Amino acid sequence: MRTPEQIWSDADLPARRLAGLALNPSVPDEVLLRLLSEAPLAARMVLCRDRDLPDAVVDAVVEHPDPRTRSFFACNPHVDPARRVRLLDDPEWLVRVNLAAGPRVEFPDRPEPLPDEAVVHMISTYDNESLGAFSHQQVSTGLRRAMPTHPVAKVRRWGVNSWSSLSADVRAALLADPDDGVRESARHHLLSQDPAWVESELPDRPCHGRTHMLLYYALSRAVVDDVLTRPLDEGDKELLAANPTLPPDVVVLLAADPVPRVRAVIARRADLGADQRRALVADPDPEVRAEVAHHADLGPAERRALMVDPHPDVRLAVSLHPALSEEERARIDYRVPGEHRFEHSFVLEVPRDPEAVRRDALSRHPLLRRRAAEDHRLPPDLVARLASDDDLGVRVLLAQNHPDAPAALLLRSFLEYTGPERDRLATRPNFPTEGLAAFADHRDPEVRALAARDPETGPAVLERLTRDPQPAVRAAATRHPKLPQPRLAALLDDEELAHAAAANPALDADVIGRLLDAGGRWTRPPA
Repeated sequence: MRTPEQIWSDADLPARRLAGLALNPSVPDEVLLRLLSEAPLAARMVLCRDRDLPDAVVDAVVEHPDPRTRSFFACNPHVDPARRVRLLDDPEWLVRVNLAAGPRVEFPDRPEPLPDEAVVHMISTYDNESLGAFSHQQVSTGLRRAMPTHPVAKVRRWGVNSWSSLSADVRAALLADPDDGVRESARHHLLSQDPAWVESELPDRPCHGRTHMLLYYALSRAVVDDVLTRPLDEGDKELLAANPTLPPDVVVLLAADPVPRVRAVIARRADLGADQRRALVADPDPEVRAEVAHHADLGPAERRALMVDPHPDVRLAVSLHPALSEEERARIDYRVPGEHRFEHSFVLEVPRDPEAVRRDALSRHPLLRRRAAEDHRLPPDLVARLASDDDLGVRVLLAQNHPDAPAALLLRSFLEYTGPERDRLATRPNFPTEGLAAFADHRDPEVRALAARDPETGPAVLERLTRDPQPAVRAAATRHPKLPQPRLAALLDDEELAHAAAANPALDADVIGRLLDAGGRWTRPPA
């Protein structure tokens, strides 16, 4: 079976024109219904997967005889998930598995979760093959938390997988669950804390299973000693160092291991004793000292030693310590790195303490202000303050993350930031459209393409931009409704831009009708 990518690469020019019509926001329902009924698979794929759809078209998609067409709608990220679940009991496996897999969205975006009752229905009725591709991002936070105690046994089986975060009472209930599958799964998780069982099951070769066990399972002294004396892989000691069940004497031993990476892992542990911490503060490797500097329970003497550390990374790490005053931070000779990765951060399930966020936002330390700027719940007064911050990272992180980031900040960030996820800024809700025509001659093609977002960009400018050296600029200009009609008609013959031209909302109704009647074939009328 051809992949969506293969379907599109195999599509001829007529099919691509029809796919453009499928995305055209001005075409009426009747055109969309004709495309759904008559167009080739590539155009139906674009119609059902790549845009929101009116109710009449959704009704027709759900009843469409072609399973592939229905499967494209099953993973459409643009429609409300409650509309996609109309396919919940589709007779075709392909449709059900696409619904379970969910929409393909580019990181860091996530699909909207399905309704809870739909997820429960899937878990209860779908076979393992259909659920094999299930995207857990489609599960709401509320349902995920309720799974371990859910009234449906199959859902509780899924809930057992959050064993490490469950209370003792919930674990005990799962171990005594009336359902055999729930009890078996719970007992397996319990066995992971039985060192004798882990020792008997630990693979004797490097593999994912061995890695997982060394990282998370309870390890017997025999396993620990074996890894220390005869590691199978050069990373075994690092895995061991991160295991939360490690005995204290082994933590001490690894804190003095000759491999710096192992000591660095130990330095991250929250269960370090005061003596271990003091030893690592004086470790010869700066990466180890920098890791220790992040510990919230550093004593005053340890902080003072790290504040004057000879290595800049260590001084920077300790400069962020929550126990320091602003005056103490100001005395540290730290340097903010010149990296340019200011990206989207996911919303924390447990919000940060508002007072701690406010302290960070008001700090003179730019990295603390950046931390505050990532908070999606930042109050309006702090949004206004950080929007004019003198640090590029603070401004861009605020633009990337806050739902109410102001228009001027979004545009300024787009113009000044050229790192990863820059293009995401232009998708934020408040990104402006007015005044962007001024960038039509900008040397940066991503900025030039903004001109096609301005409803007031002139026809002559748009026509010129359709001949721009950069494909993204040409495509954006081709979709603008002020593009002159003769140029738009000519672009319907362009192998590259015909798809975008057919999606132009100003496309003449007569041209749309002729494309439909001719199956996407196009002959320009005589001048």
